[in-house]
Amino acid sequence: MSIEDQYDAWVRDLMGSARASTKREADAAAQSVEEMQRALDEMTAQSQKRRTAAGKAADAVGRAADATMENVRRMSSELTASLKKDGLLDNAPQKPAPAKKRGDFVGLADQVRTRVLGQDEFVGAVVKAFRRPFVMGVPDAARARSVMLLCGAEGTGRHYALRCVAEELAARGLISAARIETMDLSLYPGPAQEKLFLQDLYAALQSDAEILAFDHYEGCASAYLNMLATLAIDGTLALSSRYVLQRGILVDVGTALAPGAVGELQAGGKYFVFFSSKGPEALAERFGARFVDALSGDICRTAPFTPESLNAIAARELNALAQKVRAQCGLALSADGAVRDHLAARYGRANGVDAIQEYADDAYRAIAEYVLDHEEPLPAGTAMRLTVADGRLMAAVNGGEPFDLLNLLPQQYRGDVAAVEAELDGIIGLEEVKTFVRDIAKNVQAQQRRKAQGLQAASVNMHMIFTGNPGTGKTTIARILSKYLKAIGALRGGQLVEVTRADLVGRYVGHTAPLTNQVIQSALGGVLFIDEAYSLYRGREDSFGLEAIDTLVKGIEDHRDDLVVILAGYTREMQQFLTANSGLASRFPNQIEFPDYTGEQLWQIAGSIAKGKGYALDAACEAPLKDYFARRQAADAGKNGNGRMARNVVERAILNQSKRLVADPDASLELLLPGDFDLDED
Repeated sequence: MSIEDQYDAWVRDLMGSARASTKREADAAAQSVEEMQRALDEMTAQSQKRRTAAGKAADAVGRAADATMENVRRMSSELTASLKKDGLLDNAPQKPAPAKKRGDFVGLADQVRTRVLGQDEFVGAVVKAFRRPFVMGVPDAARARSVMLLCGAEGTGRHYALRCVAEELAARGLISAARIETMDLSLYPGPAQEKLFLQDLYAALQSDAEILAFDHYEGCASAYLNMLATLAIDGTLALSSRYVLQRGILVDVGTALAPGAVGELQAGGKYFVFFSSKGPEALAERFGARFVDALSGDICRTAPFTPESLNAIAARELNALAQKVRAQCGLALSADGAVRDHLAARYGRANGVDAIQEYADDAYRAIAEYVLDHEEPLPAGTAMRLTVADGRLMAAVNGGEPFDLLNLLPQQYRGDVAAVEAELDGIIGLEEVKTFVRDIAKNVQAQQRRKAQGLQAASVNMHMIFTGNPGTGKTTIARILSKYLKAIGALRGGQLVEVTRADLVGRYVGHTAPLTNQVIQSALGGVLFIDEAYSLYRGREDSFGLEAIDTLVKGIEDHRDDLVVILAGYTREMQQFLTANSGLASRFPNQIEFPDYTGEQLWQIAGSIAKGKGYALDAACEAPLKDYFARRQAADAGKNGNGRMARNVVERAILNQSKRLVADPDASLELLLPGDFDLDED
């Protein structure tokens, strides 16, 4: 029984007893009650203190627990942030997207086939490849969602079909966006591009695009293809070193645990699409059979276009042209079957069906020019009919006289062919070289005529090597050639970009390829002239020079229709230079030797230089100068500088004449005399 219960019982007994008759007993009882009350109050106070202390202890424990949990959360957050900086959580597996209904693909292939004509089976195979993970599932979201190969001949619509499929997938919500991240693997031909390759691959994997496309694997180093194969098959690629991104450049930090370090790459659930103009057999040779097996049967091959399919594509483009002309120009456009066939004949292996689209675009721009040439709006219902005559696209308005439609296009400035011919004729000597330049121009013009008539045009390789001693006119001829090719329409730009080794070779690993590509881009549409090109090759130990050569060879191949490259240098050194790359000699079939000038030619050059500076050579100078030039050339033409020697001789004579004029104020200011040349000092 508790103290409180004892107290209550005692009080009941006391108050209920009739025998408390005396005052002494009552006082004693009251005193006892007071003592009991004080004891009870003290016990209550102590109990309250104990409860208060227990509460405080419990609060302290709670606060400690909260602090501990907060520390745990803070440490966890810091650890997560650290892992993200290391690139480990950036590549961490994401929750797989909820599976789409199989019905989402219903009619998708047919929809794409309305845009991609003549490749029905190919379109079906591509759609099947994209559908596969929706049906079979992806066990690990970090792995590639699917790996596929799109192969077939150039110009058969592989890239266009992929774009159309991606757009339709995005429209149906099967992928987040139609964006395709493409890597040109030919940009990584050797070991020097490893950092650049990893940087670009990392950026592609981190992009929002769900489709990664890899093109031109044939020009890629095997080591990088092995990395891609591992990433595509296993889903992860462990890097041999750790890397950090500094100012956009992936820097190797070895095994250091540096902030932001990247130790592995993950496929991240993306589609991997490989392009090839060859079949899976060629792919196996570079990637290995295991990689081809990983394609899971998703090898999609385009078929050669048939005349019927090309006609269908041409008819579609004509229909689109008619609608655009009606909407924008207010003309009712019509055409016969010959126009459709003429348009289909634009198809070419280099740019495929894009050539048909480009020709239709040219026709629209010409029709727009016709409308713009009329200040007043054309009457409503004006009809234009297209026909073909002598290989030309003709147009007739309201039954009028047909005219050459494409002649309405603004003519691109090409330069004055006659002026360039005159400049070429003005070059002293070099008759064989000038004949070669004219022969190239004639070949280009002949192929242009064949193309205009709808005939197959042969590709003209205009890359050249100029060899010879200094001062033999190599740079001068290169400048005239660039203007000549522009004037006849072989080049769209006609600019001459002159560079040396210093402009192509970088200062550190990974710098050369981008630098060389930048130079190539600046020369597109014109001529790239590399003087003393042999200096790019200083032996097999010169990795920077070899990288520049490899990049140059790749650039020549990629832009063979929009760039002419001329390499210049000494004859013997250039022969050695051609051994630096197995594909170098085959890309420069035109090798032209520039002969040394004779004494007679140098006399003529000296007279031309003097005339250009406002001077004239006295007739008495001819014999001594011819003799002087002949002797110097016979002694060592290579060191004397040929045309440069003539320039130096004339400039020194002008300086000597100025001294002579001080002593003889009445002398001619223009005439250079034999005594001005001081030939005996040489």
